[in-house]
Amino acid sequence: MFKLPYLRNLVTSSLATAVVMGCGGGDGDGGAEDAGEATAAVMEHPVDAATAGSITGLVIFTGTPSEGDMIDMSEEPACAEVHATPPMRMPAVVGADGGLANVFVHLSEGLDPSLQFPAEEAAVLDQLGCEYVPHVVALSTGQQLTVRNSDPVLHNVNTTPTENRGFNRSQPQVGMEFQTSFPTAEVMIPVRCDVHGWMESYIGVTAHPYHAVTGEDGSFALERLPPGTYTLEAWHELYGTVTQSVVVPESGDVEVMFEFDESMAGRHVPLRPTLIISHERDGRATAVRATQQ
Repeated sequence: MFKLPYLRNLVTSSLATAVVMGCGGGDGDGGAEDAGEATAAVMEHPVDAATAGSITGLVIFTGTPSEGDMIDMSEEPACAEVHATPPMRMPAVVGADGGLANVFVHLSEGLDPSLQFPAEEAAVLDQLGCEYVPHVVALSTGQQLTVRNSDPVLHNVNTTPTENRGFNRSQPQVGMEFQTSFPTAEVMIPVRCDVHGWMESYIGVTAHPYHAVTGEDGSFALERLPPGTYTLEAWHELYGTVTQSVVVPESGDVEVMFEFDESMAGRHVPLRPTLIISHERDGRATAVRATQQ
């Protein structure tokens, strides 16, 4: 077994044990306050912490990773100045020790579908320096996603899901944001900006909180799992998917390793036909349906 002592602390907010779920009105709804606030119900985590197990792991890459391309941001100086070094479009980010970043890891089989989990804190997909941050987003079904524009330039956020309803929304000003969610599990949902062709991101949606995105060292952790046998899947935009069977012991931890290599290149997620928005200086916009090859 390899040693991963540092993985114990890599617990994401998606595994919060409990949150308050209220039934009160939204912003500006004074009627609910006049009638008195409804008593908030607390949903307990369905997995007993005393008997729960965990998975800690590492995703590594062997061989020569695909080279990145330099991004030309000369027409967007406000974005270019955000970057200390010339920005690169990197489909494969490999650390010094071979860890592969931006891998979406999740339980794909074996979990009791009747388990109901507490709501999770909102995740954020930001647009900063004409790049999506983070590059890969992990969500549970129904979890709120805040999409924000932190750049003083126009962006257009275009999602092309297969199982969920997509959206194509413009954010022309800095500080603009909107909230959305996805009701159906889907791995993965491509996101792109129609204004800046290099901007891409991916959203992984599962029906449970047992998912993670690897960091720069390729590490990940899934906590508070019910003991059992599961299929664990690791997805990368360029190298496809790898799965393995994992037995999670009662009150114990299992360590796993996924390995991707250069021969797997090209198994990326294709983008579906997208709606390309042409924004003109007079404020008008035209839409054209195009197919991504």
